[in-house]
Amino acid sequence: MEDGKMGNTTTIRAVLAILQWWGFNVTVIIINKWIFQKLEFKFPLTVSCVHFICSSIGAYIAIKVLKTKPLIEVASEDRWRRIFPMSLVFCINIVLGNVSLRYIPVSFMQTIKSFTPATTVILQWLVWRKYFEWRIWASLVPIVGGILLTSVTELSFNMFGFCAAMVGCLATSTKTILAESLLHGYKFDSINTVYYMAPFATMILLIPAIVLEGSGVVNWLYTYESVAPALVIIVTSGLLAFCLNFSIFYVIHSTTAVTFNVAGNLKVAVAVLVSWMIFRNPISAMNAVGCAITLVGCTFYGYVRHLISQQAATAQGPRTPRGRMEMLPLTAEKQGDKI
Repeated sequence: MEDGKMGNTTTIRAVLAILQWWGFNVTVIIINKWIFQKLEFKFPLTVSCVHFICSSIGAYIAIKVLKTKPLIEVASEDRWRRIFPMSLVFCINIVLGNVSLRYIPVSFMQTIKSFTPATTVILQWLVWRKYFEWRIWASLVPIVGGILLTSVTELSFNMFGFCAAMVGCLATSTKTILAESLLHGYKFDSINTVYYMAPFATMILLIPAIVLEGSGVVNWLYTYESVAPALVIIVTSGLLAFCLNFSIFYVIHSTTAVTFNVAGNLKVAVAVLVSWMIFRNPISAMNAVGCAITLVGCTFYGYVRHLISQQAATAQGPRTPRGRMEMLPLTAEKQGDKI
């Protein structure tokens, strides 16, 4: 009886964790798109910088003041040798995501982001010379096919936004791959990751944001009619971006890897639906089919990866050097969306 109650409690906790993660993620995406489209604040570098500043402050309060997580100590030389390069890629990833949001619909951007597993595998194969089972390559076929179908049928296609989103996928994959070597020996959770990377990202982005967008921001402050409410929305998006990172920490500790993978793909579907309901961007039938194929492909890829990891864990005896194979591509499955 007690086991049944504990099981029900665990299930309820997992469902609540997933729902609050979906809520923060979709809200951040929608607010960012609202800032660029409705508030006419077309400055993705500045918006990203606001997010980094809010996340830096939020992570400091969470760790130093509220002590919700213990601080993972990092040697000073490692901060520049390991954390800084990761922060640079991290910064590029976030900026490109916001740039793509300015030029293309949320539905298209979210679908392109689902291409990340494929870019991760391809990068590891081309650059790091790692090899994968044929099942991994086969599972990428629907993802690639879905992305191609979505791209050629996108009614609001913009080449600059498309390229920004695709390069953002490469940046996400690079960050994930580098994490294994640069952060070796440190077991970071999402809050400690933000605590160390967000200040570096702010430092990296602040000067480019001032130089490239400073005059435009000043002009917007003088010409936009309702500046105060708009600024509240912009700062709120930064606060919610930090809350998103905190929600990732909660959902990771409340669900299994398989549940996390499926919930992540369903989250994309929810974001696409909500964004369409708000912004009413035109979506053709074939475009919706392409998006669906991509999400199903991502779910299938996650299942194949989990299946291979289970088989590798139960395999007996050492493998020969010839038979050694990189069974699993590195992905940000347990880190999710950052800032």
